[in-house]
Amino acid sequence: MTPHLRDFLLLMVLTAAATTAFGQTVATDTRPAGKSAAASVPDFSGIWAHPFLTGFEPPASGPGPVLNRSRSRNGVANFQQLVGDYTNPILKPHAAEVVKAYGERSRAGVVSPTPSNQCWPGGVPYVFWDFLMQMFQTPNQITFVYRHGNEVRRVRMNEPHPAKVTPSWYGDSVGHYEGDTLVIDTIGIKQGPFAMVDMYGTPFTEKLRVVERYRLVEYEQAKDAIERNRKENFEPPGYGGAPYDPNDRGKVLQLHFTVADEGVFTMPWTSTITYRRSLGTWTELICAENRREYYADKDSEVPHAEKPDF
Repeated sequence: MTPHLRDFLLLMVLTAAATTAFGQTVATDTRPAGKSAAASVPDFSGIWAHPFLTGFEPPASGPGPVLNRSRSRNGVANFQQLVGDYTNPILKPHAAEVVKAYGERSRAGVVSPTPSNQCWPGGVPYVFWDFLMQMFQTPNQITFVYRHGNEVRRVRMNEPHPAKVTPSWYGDSVGHYEGDTLVIDTIGIKQGPFAMVDMYGTPFTEKLRVVERYRLVEYEQAKDAIERNRKENFEPPGYGGAPYDPNDRGKVLQLHFTVADEGVFTMPWTSTITYRRSLGTWTELICAENRREYYADKDSEVPHAEKPDF
């Protein structure tokens, strides 16, 4: 059993658009002129499943995310080797070198630290990899809960970004509705010790900006994206603990997001996450509290206090 697969299985066992602005110092009102917040609001609430690993759904055309150069026999990205394509033209030279080095370590059997395996908040768009997401909607706030470690994001509705943003793990997120679409603009994402936007170690800077667009769409409209995802990304047995009905042809929740960071990327790029209605209830998945890394025989960097707080 490889280190990557052990890492994944351990986590499972522990269960109990393109943006034009990179700066983050100017107040921005994301509401389109003349639009009313009182317009009909689509219902996105509930538990949504996306049980695929190794990356995001590539777009049909145009600049897309870093993909895996390591493939399984069936052509799907190989989760046991996370070798990002450092030749992707979205990457600036120094970012390409980071991705290349990360992939070389993975090919050598070295499991690099990530927010997931070190029990740190993932931020966006990294957290989008999670198998289960639950959304709660209120007039003034959208709350996202992601199963891995019960990570929580809060989005303020119909408000601008502050003139000066204090960086935080999930950034400053503001949202509004455009007809049947929920639009979320996030800046000020904090750079922790494992600052990456994906599982391939792609870095980001303080200039990172992510714009999300959520819509309920008919299955037939999302079919192409679903098929691209299935050809690209690995689906664990048993849907990774996030069961859904693959034969369901009802509406799906589609997240189309744009990522821009002029400190890392040569251009904005887009990707998609297509969620299906989960058939199960919410299941807890708590990151390991054991600070001894089983795969590297050393202390992990799980967040901890240097001294007692009482």
